[in-house]
Amino acid sequence: MDFFNIYLPVAGIEFNALLLVLIGFCVGVLGGFFGVGGGWIVTPALNIFGFHMAFAIGTDLANIFGQSIGATKKHHKMGNIDWKLGTISIVASIAGLEGGSQVVLLLEKAGDIGSIVRWCYLFLMIGLSSLMFYDYFSRNPKKAAGIHDQSKLAGQIPQREKATIADRLHRINIPPMISFPDSGIKSVSLWIVLAIFAFTGFLSGFLGVGGGFIRMPALVYLIGVPTSIAVGTDLMSVLFSGAYGCLTYSLKGRVEIIAAFIMLIGASIGAQIGATAVKYIKGYGIRLLFALMIAFAGCSIALEQIYKITGNEAYQGAAGIVLMGTAVTMTLIIVIRLMAGFRREQIMKM
Repeated sequence: MDFFNIYLPVAGIEFNALLLVLIGFCVGVLGGFFGVGGGWIVTPALNIFGFHMAFAIGTDLANIFGQSIGATKKHHKMGNIDWKLGTISIVASIAGLEGGSQVVLLLEKAGDIGSIVRWCYLFLMIGLSSLMFYDYFSRNPKKAAGIHDQSKLAGQIPQREKATIADRLHRINIPPMISFPDSGIKSVSLWIVLAIFAFTGFLSGFLGVGGGFIRMPALVYLIGVPTSIAVGTDLMSVLFSGAYGCLTYSLKGRVEIIAAFIMLIGASIGAQIGATAVKYIKGYGIRLLFALMIAFAGCSIALEQIYKITGNEAYQGAAGIVLMGTAVTMTLIIVIRLMAGFRREQIMKM
């Protein structure tokens, strides 16, 4: 496999080109499907396999920008984008992103930025996966339907469903109030929306992601956007924040453009596959797969951090296996579900 190794002059390292294509393809499928840029895979993967953290972040942002173009176009055709909400997100996200990138450069001068970024990744992924698992198992439509039917059989009045976080935030009356008809949202404070996107933009610049792995759940759980529209709207925002992130890191000399282009070869194909799969997998299925994905990605980062502390290379190898194994497995699941859904659709047309 050394035959496929290429020298990357900006990062100053050798890297396997086939591995870059594989990372790009998996991230394209997962990004198009979940509505995220895939930085929560690419940045840790590049860092685990040899990139310095600052170069991993900058290179990933360049890849995020490229892959999001095709995926956003696909979701637009499917009617999965709330353009009004997405446009507002761009302004706040870019402001937060610049702040995040400045913090990265300050930490890079001060010491071990890699360790700090990995700890932040880890806590965020544990928190997000826990929230989404709780939501899935406590609010799963099938489970809720079962409870409802049992109440009817017992002659009881079904209990009223508890208000969600989004419901509570919608009740906060801080003018100006704004509506998002495409997402079915009648009224929410503009300041709350701006604060959510500014925070995810900061994470984009600090962690080297499009902000999507936190923004997509935020759209669903904090703003109350339907899952399929959250996916498309998030990708639209990721496209613009990724473009700005790529620019600001390029000006700072932290983008390995050759690696980004190679990953984009696989990502451009994968993004079309992932975006199409949203048509055949419903909202709660998307949420469950997303929760599983970030949970395993968090395990990989934890193993990498243990390696940095102990110096035992076995942990680094395990981190790479868990990360890429999870990405490949999730990609296969999505592709298989897409093929099954397409086959059912063809049978129904006959």
